[in-house]
Amino acid sequence: MISNCPRNEGTPLKPEWIERVRVNTNAVERRAATLAARRSVKKEHQAAWLVRAIECIDLTTLAGDDTPGRVHRLCIKARRPLREDLVSALGLEQQPPRVGAVCVYPTMVAPAVKALDGSGIPVASVASGFPTGLSPLKARLEEIRYALAEGAREIDIVITRAHVLTQDWPALYDEVRALREACGEAPMKAILATGDLRTLRNVYKASLVAMMAGADFIKTSTGKEEVNATLPVSLVMLRAMRDYAEETGARVGFKPAGGLRSAKDALSWLILMKEEAGPDWMTPNFFRIGASSLLGDIERQLEHFVTGRYSAGMRHAMA
Repeated sequence: MISNCPRNEGTPLKPEWIERVRVNTNAVERRAATLAARRSVKKEHQAAWLVRAIECIDLTTLAGDDTPGRVHRLCIKARRPLREDLVSALGLEQQPPRVGAVCVYPTMVAPAVKALDGSGIPVASVASGFPTGLSPLKARLEEIRYALAEGAREIDIVITRAHVLTQDWPALYDEVRALREACGEAPMKAILATGDLRTLRNVYKASLVAMMAGADFIKTSTGKEEVNATLPVSLVMLRAMRDYAEETGARVGFKPAGGLRSAKDALSWLILMKEEAGPDWMTPNFFRIGASSLLGDIERQLEHFVTGRYSAGMRHAMA
């Protein structure tokens, strides 16, 4: 998992690198539109890719009416994301798939840790004033410490969008650096809330600053914005990650979140990772999908692969 990989230690802030960023929006949109059309994944290859997608899911519940019972049921699904008959039919008995993590609010971390005990699946907690990031910094740091004390092993922080919109890169760098320090040894995923950033150039610049400040992952969205993960935004973030890796030698992970609901969506983002980053990035160490209902459709598609028939969606409930 992420914790076994070298950390991105970050770099000093490099304003000259940020200011020379240019993004051709039309070219990005054309490239994103052709990705799925250029590569087709069928039959047993598609099944294998969908199993990989399961392993990369951060199975998530971030609802205002979350309860320990709901979180417990979600964790049971995380432990066994596929029915036993499908696991057997796919020949996966020796190594049944499991999700990459379970992602919850800080107050739901303890129930999740208890439900996942012995599974090896980490609990990820959103923190730092999720979803707006507008709480005082002191409170945001304390929220991270609280989640870690409850047993969280990964932290998903959210940035202050105003720093991006006003181009205050030192403020964004200092904020993310402080949040990273509060995370300690826990991998930190920086949510950019790209739907609020207005331009692809802002998305690229915010990605760079977050990585310079030590983010282990950059993540598209909270899932609460009007526009969440899109292929053009994801493409820009991957290009920023690739450039950062070439410049520093540090590899940073990527997490799209919000709006990925179908197996087709999972395949589209895996294709994007394959085309833009390469197979080394197509693992839970460097690729996560923030989702909940997505898992049900993947299970449904795998049942179709095994049986040749589509089942009703209600047969693949999350909990």
